[in-house]
Amino acid sequence: KVNYPVFKPAYHQHKKLIMARGPKKHLKLIRTPKSWMLGKLGGIYSTRPSQGPHKLRESLPLSVLLKNKLKYALSGKEITLILNDKEANIKVDGKERRDRGFPTGIMDVVSIEKTGEAFRVIYDEKGRWILKEIKDE
Repeated sequence: KVNYPVFKPAYHQHKKLIMARGPKKHLKLIRTPKSWMLGKLGGIYSTRPSQGPHKLRESLPLSVLLKNKLKYALSGKEITLILNDKEANIKVDGKERRDRGFPTGIMDVVSIEKTGEAFRVIYDEKGRWILKEIKDE
């Protein structure tokens, strides 16, 4: 007879079975995709992309886009102030977005009303996210 290892589920101190509840809500900085180009020393957590039109590994959250790519904000509080302004400041593909974790993906158009700028989100040759400015013609 062969003795196979027995699977033992995780138990709490009161002997209740612990199970995951719903989707994960946190994302550690070290686990973010390399295409986001985030440093290892910039804190512990990063914004996890919400569920939306793009997958986690193939998207860039609005907060990372505003803070690390465009340098419009220095902290998460400033990102919240920008996104929750009365006028719809940030539009993704022509629709206003207020969710800091909204996933922007390849070929999305991010327009900023107050500055009059528009960017297309694309990859470069090395697989990094870049924002290509769209000029009005």
